[in-house]
Amino acid sequence: MAKLFAYPLTIIYYLVFGLTLLIFHPIQWICYNLFGYQAHKKSVDYLNFCLTACLYILGHRVRFDYKAKPARNIPSIIVANHQSMNDIPPIIWHMRKLHPKFISKKELGKGIPSVSYNLRHGGSVLIDRKDPDQAIAEIRNIAAYAEKNKRGVVIFPEGTRSRTGAMKKFRRTGIKTLIRNMPTAQIVPVTVNNSWKTLKYGKFPMGLGAKITFTVHEPLLVSSATPNELIDLTEEKIVSAIDPNIKRS
Repeated sequence: MAKLFAYPLTIIYYLVFGLTLLIFHPIQWICYNLFGYQAHKKSVDYLNFCLTACLYILGHRVRFDYKAKPARNIPSIIVANHQSMNDIPPIIWHMRKLHPKFISKKELGKGIPSVSYNLRHGGSVLIDRKDPDQAIAEIRNIAAYAEKNKRGVVIFPEGTRSRTGAMKKFRRTGIKTLIRNMPTAQIVPVTVNNSWKTLKYGKFPMGLGAKITFTVHEPLLVSSATPNELIDLTEEKIVSAIDPNIKRS
């Protein structure tokens, strides 16, 4: 029965979601070209507030739980497990004071209203996952930018989304590159739960009624340990808050 209701609600969701992207695209352009970084950031923040609110059409709820509040005046490496594309708007909105930027695959840099524009102009970087040298160079670039301007960089070290909520082992190269190039940063571990349920039937229809939670753990200073030790501690923190009914892959 739930899946039957999911069909019309998914249609409404996609219509509202798409309209939101179309409305905010020219708003972003105006803010970026006429008023600069802060205005553009505000437009992106409210875009992602609206995209997060779209999840409520499907009966989903989003909650952020803070074990500790991260500092706002230093660079941040935001490390999270990855369950769906619906992880991203809540992180941008709820963690907006950390100025989160993304390491994204190059395919997202064109063709998607609002999203592609922000990835190209908002401080994020686009990587070619088939070209490791290019990817590492871009990660160094975003690390240098974040270190200089006290921005946040979001990284999903599993390398791909989990379809079942089960967390995969971290790939270390990307996060280690950030750590080595952001010496004054804090690492902010974030555990995502139940975002995968938004796509439990696939993209059409979408799932209904998930309680999506983001647990923000106590930050770790990059200067406090070696890169491998920091990655181990970060992974442990994220795993500690994963739904106990989900087995690790």
